[in-house]
Amino acid sequence: MGTIVLLPIGVDDSALDRCLAALDAGTPAQTPVWLADDGQAGPRAQAVIAHWLESTPLRAEYTRRARAIGEVAHLDEMLRACEGSEVVVLAPDAVPAPGWLQQLDACFARDASIGSATPWCNAGETAAWPRLGEINPVPDDLDAMAQACAALPTLDPELPSAVTHAVLLRANARRKAGGLDMHSYGSWNAALIDLSLRMAGLGWRNALCANAYVARDGEARAHDGDLEALGTRWPTWQPRLAGFLMGDPLLQVRQDLQRLHQQAIMPRSQGDLFGSPAATAPEPPA
Repeated sequence: MGTIVLLPIGVDDSALDRCLAALDAGTPAQTPVWLADDGQAGPRAQAVIAHWLESTPLRAEYTRRARAIGEVAHLDEMLRACEGSEVVVLAPDAVPAPGWLQQLDACFARDASIGSATPWCNAGETAAWPRLGEINPVPDDLDAMAQACAALPTLDPELPSAVTHAVLLRANARRKAGGLDMHSYGSWNAALIDLSLRMAGLGWRNALCANAYVARDGEARAHDGDLEALGTRWPTWQPRLAGFLMGDPLLQVRQDLQRLHQQAIMPRSQGDLFGSPAATAPEPPA
């Protein structure tokens, strides 16, 4: 079995609809996708899921708990059910660009020391593009964005921790680090960061997959007390995060991506301005 996409269902049905459409457009057919609902989806979201399941080319499954157990416990249950498999946790408001999953898989294949791989995102904190640590606009053309990312060198620089708009988790690293800590954190965002820091403590790297891109409307929100719990358990993490944001070690990579993105969209822009040669050529004489 290939990489499994885990999608914990949220309450925003419009965002879920966009996410599922992007999954269909940018993910290889027959990729296993698990939509898991901790009793959160309302009637419209359930209708969106039912309609999608009828037509998706992906190998998709939907489960819904009759009674919620909490988002961290629910995601931990999903991860344990996928033990032995590589999994990518995808936020339910994420919009993956074409080729996103193939690029994440390639990141793992070329470096066995990577325990988690995070793609670029407009709202990706340390993985944000084009401006670090900001919520940037969602790119108008995700095809061009994917093309630009694919043209970057395969550097896979290290991040202070995983970022949870989309994160690929290595099965072996996940097993050795243990499951999510459902007792210390209220949000699965904070629990995944904690898991990535435990993997780093065991010697794996939390890497940026600079060749992949996943958009999102906004940054993840931690529950009350989550950041304090992370800071208490990992006292060097927040200073390292602040140093990363101030020192901006990915500046050159982001500038390279900006240049490649401009090159990717330029032919399309010129086509819009001037039309195609076929459309503007004069008619041949009779």
